[in-house]
Amino acid sequence: MEYKDYMVRATAAGDQIRAFAITSRDLTEEARKAHGSSPIVTAALGRLMSASLMMAAMTDNEDDLLTVRIEGDGPMGGLLATADCKGNVKGYATNELVIMPPNEQGHLNVGGAIGKGSLTVIKDMGLKDPYVGQVPLQTGEIAEDITYYYAQSEQTPSSVGLGVLMNPENNTVREAGGFIIQLLPFAADDVIDKLEANLKKFSSVTDVLREGKSPEDLLRIVLEGFDINFTDKKDVNWYCNCSKERMERGLILLGRKELDDIITQGEGIETKCRFCNESYRFSLDEIKAMREKSK
Repeated sequence: MEYKDYMVRATAAGDQIRAFAITSRDLTEEARKAHGSSPIVTAALGRLMSASLMMAAMTDNEDDLLTVRIEGDGPMGGLLATADCKGNVKGYATNELVIMPPNEQGHLNVGGAIGKGSLTVIKDMGLKDPYVGQVPLQTGEIAEDITYYYAQSEQTPSSVGLGVLMNPENNTVREAGGFIIQLLPFAADDVIDKLEANLKKFSSVTDVLREGKSPEDLLRIVLEGFDINFTDKKDVNWYCNCSKERMERGLILLGRKELDDIITQGEGIETKCRFCNESYRFSLDEIKAMREKSK
């Protein structure tokens, strides 16, 4: 089967519902390879990146950026993903090599690896200050936490489903994806009741994707019995925009004292991008030139 990650957007029930669904196997596998992450970290990061892409699709402007940060007291420590409305996403975990026993259901124990803490959503919309919303983690399983975020911070009744299925024989990503369903303020009671009934009988995102179903199929299952109008389809990708020039600007911002300390050591330095692990080497002469540019 040929795979290509993409996301769809739809409305249903006469525009009383808006919905998003995504398949993200390839980009989750790219993240796994970039970080060398363990299965439980890959699953957590894949879920968060899928959610971030769908959340970013709700922003208004092409240059808007959405970042979702999870901080927990579990062995994984935390996660961060940044997405734009063009379908690009990148992310990392604080501790990428966590291994834990399965949970009571026999699944990867993402909630246990993350622990208790907070979920923060940062929307950079080109204004002086970004929008920041934060809620306490409910389960650490990510989908429930984002559902809670929408209810508390944006007063939008939502249902979020996320899943990553790993290949146990080689720890690569077999399936990944999810959905976000939101009720608009004028949704009628019968629409709400029917949607709740559909969600109660829904199995899981990974069960559906494992059957070879598409994001469109995912929404047809969750929104069974509603008229569905698909309004957009977009490719989604793992993408890091780091470069040596960006790293140089970051080093210049350290200031002259920090750069002087590096120069005193008598050799260049190597920096590494936190998102993709790409390394950039700067010679002593390059560090001296940066010092002249700094304040």
